[in-house]
Amino acid sequence: MQKLQCISPIDNRVYVERPLATEYEIQNALSGAQGAQQHWRQVPVSERAALVRAAVKNLQQKKTQLAEEICWQMGRPIQYAGGEIDGLAERALYMADLAESAQGPLGDIPLPEKSGFTRFIRREPLGTSFVIAPWNYPYLTAINAIAPAILAGNSVILKHSAQTPLCAEQLVAAFTEAGLPPGVFQYLHLDHRDAEQVLINGGVQHVAFTGSVAGGAAVESAAAGRFLSVGLELGGKDPAYVRADADLEYAVASIVDGAFFNSGQSCCGIERAYVHESLFDEFVQRATALIREYRLGRSDEQSTTLGPLVRASAADFVRDQIDEALAQGAQAHIDDGDFALDQRGSAYMAPQLLTSVNHNMRVMSEESFGPVLGVMPVADDGEALALMNDSEYGLTAAIYSADAEAALALGDQLQTGTVFLNRCDYLDPALAWTGVKNSGRGCTLSGVGFEHLTRPKSFHFRLEP
Repeated sequence: MQKLQCISPIDNRVYVERPLATEYEIQNALSGAQGAQQHWRQVPVSERAALVRAAVKNLQQKKTQLAEEICWQMGRPIQYAGGEIDGLAERALYMADLAESAQGPLGDIPLPEKSGFTRFIRREPLGTSFVIAPWNYPYLTAINAIAPAILAGNSVILKHSAQTPLCAEQLVAAFTEAGLPPGVFQYLHLDHRDAEQVLINGGVQHVAFTGSVAGGAAVESAAAGRFLSVGLELGGKDPAYVRADADLEYAVASIVDGAFFNSGQSCCGIERAYVHESLFDEFVQRATALIREYRLGRSDEQSTTLGPLVRASAADFVRDQIDEALAQGAQAHIDDGDFALDQRGSAYMAPQLLTSVNHNMRVMSEESFGPVLGVMPVADDGEALALMNDSEYGLTAAIYSADAEAALALGDQLQTGTVFLNRCDYLDPALAWTGVKNSGRGCTLSGVGFEHLTRPKSFHFRLEP
Protein backbone atom coordinates (compact mmCIF):
# COMPACT_ATOMS: atom_id res chain seq x y z
CA MET A 1 0.00 0.00 0.00
CA GLN A 2 1.35 3.41 -0.99
CA LYS A 3 1.74 5.87 1.85
CA LEU A 4 1.98 9.60 2.33
CA GLN A 5 4.68 10.85 4.68
CA CYS A 6 4.91 14.28 6.25
CA ILE A 7 8.53 14.99 7.17
CA SER A 8 8.61 17.71 9.82
CA PRO A 9 11.05 20.52 8.98
CA ILE A 10 11.76 20.91 12.68
CA ASP A 11 13.77 17.71 13.04
CA ASN A 12 13.35 15.80 9.75
CA ARG A 13 11.44 12.97 11.37
CA VAL A 14 8.24 11.44 10.02
CA TYR A 15 5.51 13.36 11.82
CA VAL A 16 2.48 11.91 10.00
CA GLU A 17 2.05 8.83 7.83
CA ARG A 18 -1.15 7.97 6.01
CA PRO A 19 -2.15 5.46 3.32
CA LEU A 20 -3.05 6.98 -0.02
CA ALA A 21 -6.63 6.51 -1.13
CA THR A 22 -7.31 3.43 -3.24
CA GLU A 23 -9.15 3.61 -6.54
CA TYR A 24 -12.23 2.18 -4.83
CA GLU A 25 -12.09 4.86 -2.10
CA ILE A 26 -11.72 7.59 -4.70
CA GLN A 27 -14.70 6.42 -6.72
CA ASN A 28 -16.75 5.92 -3.57
CA ALA A 29 -15.98 9.47 -2.44
CA LEU A 30 -16.93 10.92 -5.82
CA SER A 31 -20.16 8.95 -5.93
CA GLY A 32 -20.99 9.94 -2.37
CA ALA A 33 -20.31 13.61 -3.10
CA GLN A 34 -22.58 13.60 -6.14
CA GLY A 35 -25.43 11.94 -4.26
CA ALA A 36 -25.10 14.13 -1.19
CA GLN A 37 -25.01 17.31 -3.24
CA GLN A 38 -28.44 16.64 -4.74
CA HIS A 39 -29.92 16.87 -1.24
CA TRP A 40 -27.59 19.56 0.06
CA ARG A 41 -28.51 22.00 -2.70
CA GLN A 42 -32.10 21.93 -1.39
CA VAL A 43 -31.10 22.85 2.16
CA PRO A 44 -31.90 26.52 2.95
CA VAL A 45 -28.94 28.85 2.92
CA SER A 46 -29.62 29.80 6.54
CA GLU A 47 -29.12 26.16 7.60
CA ARG A 48 -25.94 25.86 5.54
CA ALA A 49 -24.60 29.03 7.18
CA ALA A 50 -25.46 27.73 10.65
CA LEU A 51 -23.47 24.55 9.98
CA VAL A 52 -20.47 26.55 8.76
CA ARG A 53 -20.57 28.64 11.95
CA ALA A 54 -20.77 25.51 14.07
CA ALA A 55 -17.79 23.99 12.26
CA VAL A 56 -15.79 27.18 12.86
CA LYS A 57 -16.62 27.00 16.56
CA ASN A 58 -15.36 23.41 16.63
CA LEU A 59 -12.08 24.46 15.07
CA GLN A 60 -11.69 27.39 17.45
CA GLN A 61 -12.12 25.09 20.43
CA LYS A 62 -9.17 23.01 19.17
CA LYS A 63 -6.98 26.02 18.40
CA THR A 64 -4.10 24.98 20.66
CA GLN A 65 -3.94 21.47 19.17
CA LEU A 66 -4.26 22.72 15.61
CA ALA A 67 -1.51 25.30 16.16
CA GLU A 68 0.86 22.60 17.40
CA GLU A 69 0.07 20.45 14.36
CA ILE A 70 0.70 23.37 12.00
CA CYS A 71 4.00 24.02 13.75
CA TRP A 72 5.21 20.44 13.34
CA GLN A 73 3.84 19.83 9.85
CA MET A 74 5.13 22.89 8.02
CA GLY A 75 7.39 24.75 10.46
CA ARG A 76 5.57 27.95 11.45
CA PRO A 77 6.72 29.21 14.87
CA ILE A 78 4.30 28.09 17.56
CA GLN A 79 3.74 31.63 18.81
CA TYR A 80 2.15 32.52 15.46
CA ALA A 81 0.53 29.26 14.39
CA GLY A 82 -2.74 29.72 16.25
CA GLY A 83 -3.37 32.99 14.43
CA GLU A 84 -4.28 30.96 11.37
CA ILE A 85 -7.38 29.61 13.13
CA ASP A 86 -8.38 33.17 14.02
CA GLY A 87 -8.02 34.11 10.35
CA LEU A 88 -10.03 31.08 9.26
CA ALA A 89 -12.84 32.12 11.60
CA GLU A 90 -12.85 35.68 10.26
CA ARG A 91 -13.13 34.54 6.66
CA ALA A 92 -15.62 31.71 7.13
CA LEU A 93 -17.95 33.71 9.37
CA TYR A 94 -17.91 36.66 6.98
CA MET A 95 -18.81 34.37 4.07
CA ALA A 96 -21.59 32.74 6.09
CA ASP A 97 -23.09 36.14 6.91
CA LEU A 98 -22.74 37.27 3.30
CA ALA A 99 -24.33 34.10 1.92
CA GLU A 100 -27.53 34.46 3.91
CA SER A 101 -27.89 38.23 3.63
CA ALA A 102 -31.06 39.40 1.88
CA GLN A 103 -29.21 40.95 -1.06
CA GLY A 104 -26.38 38.45 -0.93
CA PRO A 105 -24.62 36.58 -3.74
CA LEU A 106 -26.86 33.48 -3.52
CA GLY A 107 -30.24 35.16 -3.83
CA ASP A 108 -32.27 35.48 -7.02
CA ILE A 109 -31.40 38.43 -9.23
CA PRO A 110 -34.58 40.45 -9.87
CA LEU A 111 -35.17 42.29 -13.13
CA PRO A 112 -37.27 45.36 -13.90
CA GLU A 113 -40.99 44.64 -14.09
CA LYS A 114 -42.39 43.75 -17.51
CA SER A 115 -46.15 43.61 -17.87
CA GLY A 116 -47.45 40.06 -18.22
CA PHE A 117 -44.11 38.43 -17.39
CA THR A 118 -42.07 37.27 -14.43
CA ARG A 119 -38.32 37.31 -15.03
CA PHE A 120 -35.40 36.59 -12.74
CA ILE A 121 -32.02 34.90 -12.65
CA ARG A 122 -31.41 32.13 -10.13
CA ARG A 123 -27.97 31.03 -9.02
CA GLU A 124 -27.49 27.26 -8.96
CA PRO A 125 -24.57 25.34 -7.40
CA LEU A 126 -22.14 23.74 -9.83
CA GLY A 127 -22.08 20.28 -8.21
CA THR A 128 -18.91 18.91 -6.61
CA SER A 129 -15.91 21.16 -5.98
CA PHE A 130 -12.43 19.60 -5.87
CA VAL A 131 -10.22 21.73 -3.61
CA ILE A 132 -6.45 21.22 -3.89
CA ALA A 133 -4.90 23.09 -0.98
CA PRO A 134 -1.25 24.00 -0.20
CA TRP A 135 0.84 23.67 2.95
CA ASN A 136 1.99 27.24 3.57
CA TYR A 137 -1.32 28.48 5.03
CA PRO A 138 -3.09 25.14 5.26
CA TYR A 139 -6.32 26.32 6.90
CA LEU A 140 -6.63 29.80 5.44
CA THR A 141 -6.14 28.84 1.80
CA ALA A 142 -8.42 25.82 2.17
CA ILE A 143 -11.30 27.67 3.84
CA ASN A 144 -11.26 30.31 1.08
CA ALA A 145 -12.61 27.64 -1.27
CA ILE A 146 -14.36 25.22 1.09
CA ALA A 147 -16.68 27.61 2.95
CA PRO A 148 -18.21 29.38 -0.07
CA ALA A 149 -18.54 26.09 -1.99
CA ILE A 150 -20.53 24.51 0.85
CA LEU A 151 -22.54 27.68 1.43
CA ALA A 152 -23.46 27.80 -2.27
CA GLY A 153 -24.87 24.25 -2.13
CA ASN A 154 -21.96 22.34 -3.59
CA SER A 155 -20.30 19.25 -2.15
CA VAL A 156 -16.54 19.36 -1.60
CA ILE A 157 -13.68 16.89 -1.87
CA LEU A 158 -10.48 18.20 -0.32
CA LYS A 159 -7.03 17.05 -1.38
CA HIS A 160 -4.53 18.70 0.92
CA SER A 161 -0.78 18.91 0.56
CA ALA A 162 1.20 15.83 1.59
CA GLN A 163 2.98 18.18 4.01
CA THR A 164 -0.22 19.03 5.91
CA PRO A 165 -2.54 15.99 5.83
CA LEU A 166 -3.85 16.52 9.36
CA CYS A 167 -5.40 19.82 8.26
CA ALA A 168 -7.68 18.00 5.82
CA GLU A 169 -8.70 15.54 8.50
CA GLN A 170 -9.35 18.24 11.08
CA LEU A 171 -11.42 20.35 8.69
CA VAL A 172 -13.67 17.47 7.70
CA ALA A 173 -13.99 16.36 11.33
CA ALA A 174 -15.09 19.85 12.40
CA PHE A 175 -17.83 19.98 9.77
CA THR A 176 -18.93 16.42 10.49
CA GLU A 177 -19.20 17.16 14.21
CA ALA A 178 -21.25 20.24 13.33
CA GLY A 179 -23.84 18.01 11.66
CA LEU A 180 -22.97 18.34 7.98
CA PRO A 181 -24.65 15.45 6.11
CA PRO A 182 -22.38 12.56 5.05
CA GLY A 183 -20.78 13.02 1.65
CA VAL A 184 -21.07 16.81 1.50
CA PHE A 185 -17.47 17.37 2.62
CA GLN A 186 -14.80 14.67 2.35
CA TYR A 187 -11.02 14.49 2.13
CA LEU A 188 -8.81 12.18 0.09
CA HIS A 189 -5.08 11.67 0.54
CA LEU A 190 -3.89 11.49 -3.07
CA ASP A 191 -0.68 11.57 -5.07
CA HIS A 192 -0.39 13.85 -8.10
CA ARG A 193 -1.39 11.14 -10.55
CA ASP A 194 -4.62 10.25 -8.75
CA ALA A 195 -5.51 13.94 -8.30
CA GLU A 196 -5.05 14.37 -12.03
CA GLN A 197 -7.30 11.37 -12.71
CA VAL A 198 -10.09 12.88 -10.63
CA LEU A 199 -10.11 15.80 -13.06
CA ILE A 200 -9.71 13.72 -16.20
CA ASN A 201 -12.28 11.03 -15.41
CA GLY A 202 -15.08 13.32 -14.31
CA GLY A 203 -17.19 13.47 -11.22
CA VAL A 204 -16.32 17.05 -10.26
CA GLN A 205 -17.62 20.26 -11.78
CA HIS A 206 -15.22 22.74 -10.22
CA VAL A 207 -11.59 22.73 -9.13
CA ALA A 208 -9.90 25.27 -6.86
CA PHE A 209 -6.12 24.91 -6.96
CA THR A 210 -3.55 26.85 -4.95
CA GLY A 211 0.08 26.17 -5.73
CA SER A 212 2.83 26.64 -8.29
CA VAL A 213 2.53 27.82 -11.89
CA ALA A 214 3.61 24.36 -13.05
CA GLY A 215 0.93 22.79 -10.88
CA GLY A 216 -1.68 25.18 -12.25
CA ALA A 217 -0.69 24.30 -15.81
CA ALA A 218 -1.07 20.60 -14.95
CA VAL A 219 -4.56 21.25 -13.57
CA GLU A 220 -5.60 23.13 -16.71
CA SER A 221 -4.20 20.34 -18.88
CA ALA A 222 -6.07 17.66 -16.94
CA ALA A 223 -9.30 19.66 -17.05
CA ALA A 224 -9.04 20.43 -20.77
CA GLY A 225 -12.13 19.43 -22.72
CA ARG A 226 -14.23 18.84 -19.61
CA PHE A 227 -15.48 22.45 -19.44
CA LEU A 228 -14.90 22.62 -15.70
CA SER A 229 -14.96 25.81 -13.71
CA VAL A 230 -11.27 26.23 -12.81
CA GLY A 231 -9.87 28.59 -10.19
CA LEU A 232 -6.07 28.94 -9.94
CA GLU A 233 -4.11 30.85 -7.30
CA LEU A 234 -0.49 30.47 -8.29
CA GLY A 235 1.64 32.76 -6.19
CA GLY A 236 3.51 35.92 -6.90
CA LYS A 237 6.58 38.12 -6.77
CA ASP A 238 4.82 40.89 -4.94
CA PRO A 239 6.31 44.41 -4.85
CA ALA A 240 6.15 47.26 -2.36
CA TYR A 241 6.80 50.92 -3.22
CA VAL A 242 7.79 53.47 -0.60
CA ARG A 243 7.03 56.98 -1.89
CA ALA A 244 8.94 60.03 -0.71
CA ASP A 245 6.00 61.10 1.49
CA ALA A 246 5.68 57.76 3.30
CA ASP A 247 5.90 57.27 7.06
CA LEU A 248 9.28 55.55 6.87
CA GLU A 249 9.30 53.90 10.29
CA TYR A 250 5.88 52.40 9.66
CA ALA A 251 6.74 51.35 6.09
CA VAL A 252 9.90 49.54 7.22
CA ALA A 253 8.07 47.60 9.94
CA SER A 254 5.21 46.65 7.61
CA ILE A 255 7.39 45.60 4.67
CA VAL A 256 9.83 43.60 6.79
CA ASP A 257 6.95 41.74 8.41
CA GLY A 258 5.36 41.19 4.99
CA ALA A 259 8.63 39.81 3.63
CA PHE A 260 9.72 37.54 6.49
CA PHE A 261 6.58 36.33 8.28
CA ASN A 262 6.17 32.57 7.80
CA SER A 263 9.82 32.55 6.64
CA GLY A 264 8.73 34.34 3.48
CA GLN A 265 6.54 31.42 2.46
CA SER A 266 3.50 33.45 1.47
CA CYS A 267 2.08 33.84 -2.01
CA CYS A 268 1.33 37.51 -1.27
CA GLY A 269 4.45 38.21 0.80
CA ILE A 270 6.69 41.10 -0.23
CA GLU A 271 9.64 39.83 -2.29
CA ARG A 272 10.90 43.08 -3.82
CA ALA A 273 10.83 46.68 -2.59
CA TYR A 274 11.28 49.96 -4.45
CA VAL A 275 12.13 52.94 -2.28
CA HIS A 276 12.30 56.59 -3.27
CA GLU A 277 15.94 57.55 -3.52
CA SER A 278 15.57 60.23 -0.82
CA LEU A 279 14.61 57.53 1.71
CA PHE A 280 16.61 54.61 0.36
CA ASP A 281 19.66 54.66 2.63
CA GLU A 282 17.62 55.12 5.80
CA PHE A 283 15.16 52.44 4.71
CA VAL A 284 17.97 49.92 4.24
CA GLN A 285 19.55 50.87 7.58
CA ARG A 286 16.28 50.56 9.50
CA ALA A 287 15.19 47.37 7.73
CA THR A 288 18.54 45.68 8.29
CA ALA A 289 18.43 46.48 12.00
CA LEU A 290 14.90 45.09 12.28
CA ILE A 291 15.73 41.90 10.38
CA ARG A 292 18.68 41.25 12.70
CA GLU A 293 16.20 41.04 15.60
CA TYR A 294 14.64 37.85 14.23
CA ARG A 295 15.42 34.67 16.14
CA LEU A 296 15.95 31.66 13.89
CA GLY A 297 15.09 28.48 15.72
CA ARG A 298 12.93 25.42 16.17
CA SER A 299 9.29 26.17 15.50
CA ASP A 300 8.18 24.50 18.74
CA GLU A 301 10.16 26.97 20.87
CA GLN A 302 8.17 29.98 22.07
CA SER A 303 11.05 32.41 21.51
CA THR A 304 11.42 31.56 17.81
CA THR A 305 10.28 34.26 15.40
CA LEU A 306 11.73 32.73 12.22
CA GLY A 307 11.22 29.01 11.74
CA PRO A 308 12.69 26.63 9.17
CA LEU A 309 11.47 26.57 5.61
CA VAL A 310 9.25 23.65 4.72
CA ARG A 311 12.19 21.54 3.56
CA ALA A 312 15.94 21.86 3.02
CA SER A 313 15.61 21.88 -0.77
CA ALA A 314 13.33 24.95 -0.56
CA ALA A 315 15.91 26.77 1.55
CA ASP A 316 18.73 25.84 -0.81
CA PHE A 317 16.67 27.12 -3.76
CA VAL A 318 16.56 30.56 -2.10
CA ARG A 319 20.23 30.35 -1.16
CA ASP A 320 21.06 29.68 -4.81
CA GLN A 321 19.14 32.81 -5.85
CA ILE A 322 21.06 34.86 -3.30
CA ASP A 323 24.46 33.42 -4.22
CA GLU A 324 23.81 34.05 -7.88
CA ALA A 325 22.78 37.66 -7.18
CA LEU A 326 25.93 38.24 -5.10
CA ALA A 327 28.04 36.91 -7.94
CA GLN A 328 26.31 39.42 -10.23
CA GLY A 329 27.11 42.37 -7.96
CA ALA A 330 24.39 42.44 -5.31
CA GLN A 331 25.29 43.49 -1.76
CA ALA A 332 24.17 41.42 1.25
CA HIS A 333 23.34 43.30 4.45
CA ILE A 334 22.86 40.35 6.82
CA ASP A 335 25.71 38.14 8.04
CA ASP A 336 24.53 34.52 7.93
CA GLY A 337 26.92 33.81 10.78
CA ASP A 338 24.69 35.81 13.11
CA PHE A 339 22.10 33.03 12.80
CA ALA A 340 23.71 29.92 14.25
CA LEU A 341 21.37 27.32 12.74
CA ASP A 342 21.82 28.53 9.16
CA GLN A 343 23.70 26.13 6.90
CA ARG A 344 23.35 24.86 3.35
CA GLY A 345 21.46 21.61 3.17
CA SER A 346 19.32 22.61 6.15
CA ALA A 347 15.77 23.97 6.23
CA TYR A 348 16.98 26.57 8.75
CA MET A 349 17.92 29.64 6.76
CA ALA A 350 19.02 33.12 7.83
CA PRO A 351 17.00 36.06 6.51
CA GLN A 352 18.65 38.32 3.96
CA LEU A 353 18.27 41.82 2.53
CA LEU A 354 20.00 42.61 -0.77
CA THR A 355 20.75 45.90 -2.47
CA SER A 356 22.52 46.69 -5.78
CA VAL A 357 20.03 44.31 -7.35
CA ASN A 358 18.30 44.51 -10.73
CA HIS A 359 15.68 42.63 -12.70
CA ASN A 360 18.25 40.55 -14.54
CA MET A 361 18.77 38.68 -11.27
CA ARG A 362 16.56 35.71 -10.48
CA VAL A 363 16.05 36.96 -6.94
CA MET A 364 14.15 39.95 -8.39
CA SER A 365 12.19 38.12 -11.06
CA GLU A 366 11.64 34.51 -9.97
CA GLU A 367 9.40 33.66 -7.02
CA SER A 368 11.65 32.99 -4.01
CA PHE A 369 9.13 31.83 -1.41
CA GLY A 370 11.72 32.34 1.28
CA PRO A 371 13.24 34.93 3.66
CA VAL A 372 14.95 37.29 1.23
CA LEU A 373 14.11 40.83 0.18
CA GLY A 374 15.68 42.75 -2.68
CA VAL A 375 15.55 46.57 -2.42
CA MET A 376 16.08 49.09 -5.23
CA PRO A 377 16.07 52.93 -5.21
CA VAL A 378 13.72 54.74 -7.62
CA ALA A 379 13.57 58.36 -8.74
CA ASP A 380 9.80 58.78 -9.06
CA ASP A 381 6.39 57.13 -9.42
CA GLY A 382 6.95 56.39 -13.09
CA GLU A 383 10.10 54.36 -12.48
CA ALA A 384 8.46 52.55 -9.56
CA LEU A 385 5.40 51.69 -11.64
CA ALA A 386 7.48 50.30 -14.50
CA LEU A 387 9.49 48.10 -12.14
CA MET A 388 6.46 46.89 -10.19
CA ASN A 389 4.76 45.83 -13.42
CA ASP A 390 7.93 44.20 -14.77
CA SER A 391 6.99 40.71 -13.60
CA GLU A 392 5.29 37.59 -14.88
CA TYR A 393 3.21 37.65 -11.69
CA GLY A 394 0.43 39.94 -10.51
CA LEU A 395 -1.11 38.96 -7.18
CA THR A 396 -0.74 42.01 -4.90
CA ALA A 397 1.20 45.25 -4.82
CA ALA A 398 1.67 47.60 -1.86
CA ILE A 399 2.16 51.36 -1.87
CA TYR A 400 3.31 53.34 1.17
CA SER A 401 2.32 56.99 0.97
CA ALA A 402 0.44 59.80 2.71
CA ASP A 403 -1.29 60.64 -0.57
CA ALA A 404 -4.26 58.34 -1.18
CA GLU A 405 -5.13 60.08 -4.44
CA ALA A 406 -1.65 59.49 -5.86
CA ALA A 407 -1.77 55.87 -4.67
CA LEU A 408 -5.12 55.37 -6.42
CA ALA A 409 -3.71 56.78 -9.66
CA LEU A 410 -0.80 54.34 -9.39
CA GLY A 411 -3.09 51.49 -8.44
CA ASP A 412 -5.17 51.94 -11.55
CA GLN A 413 -2.04 51.28 -13.61
CA LEU A 414 -0.69 48.36 -11.61
CA GLN A 415 -1.06 44.91 -13.18
CA THR A 416 -2.19 43.10 -10.07
CA GLY A 417 -5.19 41.54 -8.39
CA THR A 418 -5.03 43.62 -5.18
CA VAL A 419 -3.56 47.05 -4.47
CA PHE A 420 -2.71 47.93 -0.86
CA LEU A 421 -2.05 51.35 0.62
CA ASN A 422 0.01 51.37 3.81
CA ARG A 423 -0.33 47.64 4.41
CA CYS A 424 0.56 44.36 2.73
CA ASP A 425 0.26 40.58 2.93
CA TYR A 426 -3.39 40.49 4.01
CA LEU A 427 -6.68 39.09 2.71
CA ASP A 428 -9.89 40.98 3.47
CA PRO A 429 -12.78 38.50 3.00
CA ALA A 430 -15.00 41.32 1.74
CA LEU A 431 -12.67 41.85 -1.23
CA ALA A 432 -12.14 39.59 -4.22
CA TRP A 433 -8.95 37.52 -3.96
CA THR A 434 -7.65 37.17 -7.49
CA GLY A 435 -4.53 37.46 -9.59
CA VAL A 436 -3.45 38.33 -13.11
CA LYS A 437 -0.75 36.98 -15.41
CA ASN A 438 0.99 33.93 -13.90
CA SER A 439 -0.62 34.54 -10.53
CA GLY A 440 -3.64 32.70 -11.87
CA ARG A 441 -7.27 33.28 -12.69
CA GLY A 442 -10.65 33.02 -11.08
CA CYS A 443 -11.56 34.44 -7.70
CA THR A 444 -12.29 33.49 -4.10
CA LEU A 445 -13.76 35.51 -1.22
CA SER A 446 -16.28 38.38 -1.45
CA GLY A 447 -19.58 38.23 -3.27
CA VAL A 448 -17.66 37.95 -6.53
CA GLY A 449 -16.07 34.72 -5.35
CA PHE A 450 -19.48 33.06 -5.03
CA GLU A 451 -20.06 33.68 -8.73
CA HIS A 452 -17.35 31.13 -9.52
CA LEU A 453 -19.21 28.45 -7.53
CA THR A 454 -22.62 28.91 -9.08
CA ARG A 455 -24.11 29.06 -12.57
CA PRO A 456 -26.91 31.38 -13.65
CA LYS A 457 -30.27 29.98 -14.67
CA SER A 458 -32.76 32.39 -16.25
CA PHE A 459 -36.53 32.18 -15.65
CA HIS A 460 -38.79 33.86 -18.20
CA PHE A 461 -42.48 33.24 -17.40
CA ARG A 462 -45.29 34.55 -19.56
CA LEU A 463 -48.13 34.79 -17.06
CA GLU A 464 -50.95 34.37 -19.60
CA PRO A 465 -50.74 32.47 -22.90
